[in-house]
Amino acid sequence: MKFQILDDGRIALPNGCLVRIRPLQRGEQGAVRELCARLSPRTRYFRFLLEMPILSESLVQLLADVDDPRRIAFIAELDAAHGGDVIALGNIGASGDDRAEVGLVVADAWQRQGIGSALAARLLHAAEVRGYRRFVVDGLLNNPALRPLLNHLADVVSTSTRRGVSEITFVRRRTAA
Repeated sequence: MKFQILDDGRIALPNGCLVRIRPLQRGEQGAVRELCARLSPRTRYFRFLLEMPILSESLVQLLADVDDPRRIAFIAELDAAHGGDVIALGNIGASGDDRAEVGLVVADAWQRQGIGSALAARLLHAAEVRGYRRFVVDGLLNNPALRPLLNHLADVVSTSTRRGVSEITFVRRRTAA
């Protein structure tokens, strides 16, 4: 693990930065828009599964939707001393009574530091509190972060692949929380 878990949802990175993981609040569409605008085309493609130079306003609204009780959104943000930018976003949306779809993205400069794992763990725990037991993620076969993240946090139930996109159904691994 490359980070240290602190109190109140914060993690300390080896470079001295503190990152706070918290629920996205109503009215934070601007933070979502800014995060997505800073993503490289490759990262945007891995997250949304299509080339998207900019996100449509309707997609920003969907990602930032915290009013629907069937949706959950968490962000990871730098401490004020390091700019306070949002550097990661995780979403859960219902796709059945006890099943939810998961989406996660970490800004390019902050990848491979454990932020995605910490964010995903908090997100999956919050989803389980709301009654979700099974999760699904759609990902490209060549996404270098997907398999390591799932290996760390999940027990895969099934995988199906079509045209290079895998639909992976999983349950949260108990030891990951």
